[in-house]
Amino acid sequence: MVVPDQWSGSCQCGDHVYEAFGIPDDPHLCSCEHCTRLSGSPAMAWVGFHKDALKWTGPAGAPTYFSTWPTLHRGSCQRCRTQLTSVADGSDTIMVTIFSLTRSAELAPVGHSYREAAAPWMTITLAPDPQRRT
Repeated sequence: MVVPDQWSGSCQCGDHVYEAFGIPDDPHLCSCEHCTRLSGSPAMAWVGFHKDALKWTGPAGAPTYFSTWPTLHRGSCQRCRTQLTSVADGSDTIMVTIFSLTRSAELAPVGHSYREAAAPWMTITLAPDPQRRT
């Protein structure tokens, strides 16, 4: 599969529209307590882009940010409440929710953060369990 280097996405209502340029990085699921509660599902799907490569083009500009950890901030639409982004202090990467992308089906998660916290009935295996270093 050829991965395009230009991506676009939006919130459900269209107030926040974005374009991202470059090769997407680290497509993965996350089952941390914050992702599961914010999404109301067993996991959120994320993919990263360089912060400078993401441009907000919709009428409302960038989403509203709130902190879920002291150093982690989530962006969401105030109108429709779509979860859009996650960015950590000091990081050059901004994570966007895979399903906010227009062509989300072109990205498959290859990892699962907080897999041990996932619902026990969630049996999706996307990547092998991390191996312990000896």
